[in-house]
Amino acid sequence: MQLFYAPDIEVPYHTLGEEESKHCIRVLRLSCGDEIHLTDGRGNLYRAEITDDHPKHCTVRILSTESRYGKLPYGLTVAVAPTKNADRFEWFLEKATEVGISSILPLETEHSERRTFKAERGEKVITAAMKQSLKAYRPELRPLTTFREAVLQPFDGQRFLAHCAPARRPEGKRYLPQAVRAGSNVEVFIGPEGDFSSEEIDLALAHGFVEITLGDQRLRTETAALTAVVMVAVANTLKPTE
Repeated sequence: MQLFYAPDIEVPYHTLGEEESKHCIRVLRLSCGDEIHLTDGRGNLYRAEITDDHPKHCTVRILSTESRYGKLPYGLTVAVAPTKNADRFEWFLEKATEVGISSILPLETEHSERRTFKAERGEKVITAAMKQSLKAYRPELRPLTTFREAVLQPFDGQRFLAHCAPARRPEGKRYLPQAVRAGSNVEVFIGPEGDFSSEEIDLALAHGFVEITLGDQRLRTETAALTAVVMVAVANTLKPTE
């Protein structure tokens, strides 16, 4: 299946943008009569036939539509501090999109290594990963947000904080796959290489966050973030929906 991104798709005829048209006609060498698939990134998958194979404005006719294609049975937001090396953060965006995630919230924390973020580049990485992994839902990349603002934002679901300091609560940290309720809306906060500050941990716990561990291994920021994505996916696969 060849998947193209068309956020503002029109039915029954749609003309691809110049970049997508070039990829379709010049790179893949498709022509009139060939079938392709498109998605608007909001869960709709369209089967279409090429009617005009112009390399700058390829036009297709929509043949059928499938809604809620590949919809996750849960919601997942990962709030994570961008890494000093931008390539490592982009790697996370790509892999998280492949595994399945609802939104990514870049965090500015007290110990952040990077306090700026090129959203345009991140959006392109996510779009490419969505098409490559044949998904019809495009994760939302939210603006860079301070830790305090992110904690204070309302959230309807389970909120988890992964940190390396000793547990604050007597019951200790919960192992993320065991803490996740299948089918629920989940938000996981992952800190920078220097971890969250003591004040940040206290603030999160005061607002209902649950301390979690991802295991005994010491993980880099982007690895920890992806591990959380995979753990939530596995937890939802193994557990019955409550």
